[in-house]
Amino acid sequence: MRLLVFIAMGVGLADGPAVAQGTTSAADSTVTNPPPTLTKEAEAKTWSGSVSAYTYLPPDSLAYAQPTLAADRGWLHLEARYNYEALDTGSAWIGYNFSGGEKLAWEFTPMLGGVFGATTGIAPGYKGSLSWWKLELYSEGEYVCDTGNSAASFFYNWSELTLSPLDWFRFGLVTQRTRTYTSDRDIQRGVMVGFTYKSVGLSGYWFNPDEAKPTFVIAVALTF
Repeated sequence: MRLLVFIAMGVGLADGPAVAQGTTSAADSTVTNPPPTLTKEAEAKTWSGSVSAYTYLPPDSLAYAQPTLAADRGWLHLEARYNYEALDTGSAWIGYNFSGGEKLAWEFTPMLGGVFGATTGIAPGYKGSLSWWKLELYSEGEYVCDTGNSAASFFYNWSELTLSPLDWFRFGLVTQRTRTYTSDRDIQRGVMVGFTYKSVGLSGYWFNPDEAKPTFVIAVALTF
């Protein structure tokens, strides 16, 4: 009988440390794997941005560059443009970022901007994209309320529909509506091709390819 008691006590002592060790491992796992909400909060406090330059080569006008600088932090979107609404004209923007979806992912940023320089005014605008599989529809637009000449108020737009068969390569269709340079067409249509290497992108656009004098645009972008 005493032998059986000693054996039972030995088994109990052997099981005790094993249970305690399992509890400690669970606690360590909780510490080393923080909840996903903390990760999202950390991402919301991180700045990201991009700088780009679009070089326009219109057939009957001088070539010019259109630089854009953008920065995002959570919901906040800030942007500065030059030569977008008109030559020798700048604009500053603030917007609110919305996004959602998984297979069909979307992003939308309503914005409000101030335009100054050769053209002056206030401009409500937007940026947005819709992505599915390897397809993406991107569009940005703004309506410039010209405070110097109300008759010169105008809606600007740039839209792309692209297919990305490879992570570093895309091609598709593009349209734009602009008054930065003169054109016979209210809405210009064309094709584009783009390449990406790490954080650098290079794209080429061919507007009005059916005309004898088309417009070419070369774009370089850097994300950070």
